[in-house]
Amino acid sequence: MYQYVHGGDIYSDPALQHNKKLLDYSANINPLGIPDGVREALKRTVARCVNYPDPFCRELRVKLGQFLDLPADMIYCGNGAADVLFRIMTALRPKRTLVLAPTFADYEKAAAVAGSKIDYFVLQEEDNFNVPVSILKAITKRTEMVVLCNPNNPTGKLMNRDLLQTVLLHCESMHIPLLLDECFMDFVKDKEKYTMIDQLQEHKNLIILKAFTKTFAIPGVRLGYCLSADHALIEKLYASGQDWNVSGLAQAAGIAALDETEYLDESRRLIGEERLYLESQLRLIGLKVFEGTSNYIFMKSERNFPWAEKLKEHHILIRDCSNYRGLTEGYFRIAVKTRKDNRRLIKTMKEFVKYAIFDYIN
Repeated sequence: MYQYVHGGDIYSDPALQHNKKLLDYSANINPLGIPDGVREALKRTVARCVNYPDPFCRELRVKLGQFLDLPADMIYCGNGAADVLFRIMTALRPKRTLVLAPTFADYEKAAAVAGSKIDYFVLQEEDNFNVPVSILKAITKRTEMVVLCNPNNPTGKLMNRDLLQTVLLHCESMHIPLLLDECFMDFVKDKEKYTMIDQLQEHKNLIILKAFTKTFAIPGVRLGYCLSADHALIEKLYASGQDWNVSGLAQAAGIAALDETEYLDESRRLIGEERLYLESQLRLIGLKVFEGTSNYIFMKSERNFPWAEKLKEHHILIRDCSNYRGLTEGYFRIAVKTRKDNRRLIKTMKEFVKYAIFDYIN
């Protein structure tokens, strides 16, 4: 049977789906929830659902281009970043793809669907899961696609900008597309220092993947996009699947979301504060916390304790990362939420340590 490997699955257990006490820390969604302007846009657009949506997302791409200071013809929109990812792989059909391990599972899945063989560059815990300069040696004449996630999921690690620039130039010299997933970049403080969007127009081999999903808390709406100066690739993306892959509701939500600049500023402020709070509390509990930069925290239990299983009994979901390639049992990821929710999580975890101390240690 097909195995779902991502977080956010509140549907397999009927006891969770409509549980008002549920706290889902397994999916990295903006803790501020859907912005009011986006909610209103969704309501207004319901009546227009009797019509087919714009297959080219024209209004959305124009506004997104203005927001990013890029031409609209460099933007392709899809039914979430995952949909765009699969289209990219289908359009380019690389024979061999290099991905990190651990990283988001769908890079490997999308490449395999396109018939690609997968090479893994395994990140090491002793290096705190940072990407080292030795990745350049892994990009060979056989490589036909490189996929990097910045910040990486689940580790939350940002790549060194100079190294990323070197990787880009190395790929360009070998005519290799570099797909860079920046879906979590909007949560990063001083993101302008790390994003590679400013390199797009000079490097046609660079493709940047982005999403509204996590940033604006609309995973159920589904809206993502990619950026590329390779107009031939953009044309191939339109030809690589059905025409109406972005609903009218999703397009309206995206257009409204781009006006929510104060919401984005508040999101980064809140996540910065709450991340520090959670990191300090998790270390007091005895977990190894890896420093990261986004709206989620990657950690390791040095003791044999089933955190995901035990927390689920208290209506709290966290991401067990043992099914990530390159990881084993004991690694977990949690989203960063509001102080009220975070206190409940930490209180529950501390109670486990207090009342189940023998099991926790052993």
